[in-house]
Amino acid sequence: MAPAIPDDDLVFKALADGTRRLLLDMLFARDGQTLTEIEQELEMTRFGVMKHLRVLERAGLVVTRRSGREKLHYLNAVPIRQIHNRWIDKYTERHVSALLDLKDQLESKKCQPTRKRA
Repeated sequence: MAPAIPDDDLVFKALADGTRRLLLDMLFARDGQTLTEIEQELEMTRFGVMKHLRVLERAGLVVTRRSGREKLHYLNAVPIRQIHNRWIDKYTERHVSALLDLKDQLESKKCQPTRKRA
C-alpha cells in the first residue's frame, strides 16, 4: 500500500500547474461550470481538462454537484485559505510587524522638532 499524501502536498501539487490555476480563476469568475463550458475556454482536449479537474478535486479545491445530466464544478477556496494561514501568514507576520515598527519610529522622529546646533 502506498503511503498517504498529506493534504497540503496535494494542494501545493495542484497549485503548481499554471493550467490548474487558470481553471481555479475561471471558477472564481463564474462558479458552477460544466466540463463543456470549461473546455471551450481552453486550448486542450476534453480529456486534458478532465485530468486537471481530477487533480483539483483530489486536493479539495474543486467540488462537483450533479444537476440532471450535467456535472457542475465549483471552486472551494478553503484549502487555499488553510495554506495561507499555515504557511504565508506565519512567515510574513514578523516582517510586516518590523516594517510597521520602523514606519512608526520614522514618523515619530519626523514629528519631533529638530534643534539647530550653534
